[in-house]
Amino acid sequence: SGLIRGVSSVGINYGQVANNLPSPDDVLTLLKSLKISKIRIYDTNPEILTSFANSNIDIIVTLGNQLVGKVVDPQQALDWVTTNIKPYLPATNISGISIGNEPFNSDDSLLMLNLAPAMASIHAALVQLGLGSSIQVSSANSLAILSNSFPPSAAAFREDLVGLITPMLQFLADTGSPFWINAYPYFAYKSNPTSVSLNYVLFEPGEGMVDPYTNLHYDNMLYAQVDAVIFAMARAGFTGVEVRVSETGWPSKGDAGEYGASLENAEAYNRNLLRRQFEKEGTPLRPEQSLEVYLFALFNENLKPGPTSERNYGLYRPDGSKAYDVGLN
Repeated sequence: SGLIRGVSSVGINYGQVANNLPSPDDVLTLLKSLKISKIRIYDTNPEILTSFANSNIDIIVTLGNQLVGKVVDPQQALDWVTTNIKPYLPATNISGISIGNEPFNSDDSLLMLNLAPAMASIHAALVQLGLGSSIQVSSANSLAILSNSFPPSAAAFREDLVGLITPMLQFLADTGSPFWINAYPYFAYKSNPTSVSLNYVLFEPGEGMVDPYTNLHYDNMLYAQVDAVIFAMARAGFTGVEVRVSETGWPSKGDAGEYGASLENAEAYNRNLLRRQFEKEGTPLRPEQSLEVYLFALFNENLKPGPTSERNYGLYRPDGSKAYDVGLN
């Protein structure tokens, strides 16, 4: 249907927690057929970074949580960038590095303390190698860092985390980097299907919600979640940092108690979100700024632990067939 031809702001997460995925070369062919030009991966997989050379596909890579403490040391940071980033440039378009993945969910206080210094060290290494302006450094975090997200204008970071998050926000503000958030309206619906409107979480028509303090009208939960993060940052003293959605998605299958996990809802969520991306929509709080979104995920990943839903977020099955049709091609 050519639904999202020419969408510049949409990306996709290419997770690899599976033993049956197509080769990176085949994945590249699939992405090109979909006209997707931005991906995010959870490591610095050399095979992917090599395969994606000269493809014009923009890649965000990840420095794993287990390495964060190590790269606080400037020499270790330089070694890491020299080994894992520099060899692939400029043929492979690495545009961002996520330092850790959801570190503030980890209950690892040392990891949280090391996060901002690690980001600074990696950024300094990039600057030293002449790459500071072309590769952004940030960290992807979940909405669990908020103590309150509703209404958006009342949102705040958790009191136990605000002192740890502030140095990261300072780094993002100083370097002009985005705040990456993993936001899943599905979780809100699953945990409270009787009081959360399915239409509201699926971007379907409905009355939505009005924030009583700002009078801003929200017709979907994702935009409310993004604005909640913007308000939480403002409450912590930071107003200029752009929020981007590093992950969002909806499972096409789940266990008995996983309300809402279905093929029909997954298709509606992703199709409706892509349609809004096509319109280059911003959120009610920042309507002029097109919201950048990375869908989760490209494939169903059969080795992901947890409930059935965790293995069924993919737009595609590992054999390359569509799990459902979102109108990408």
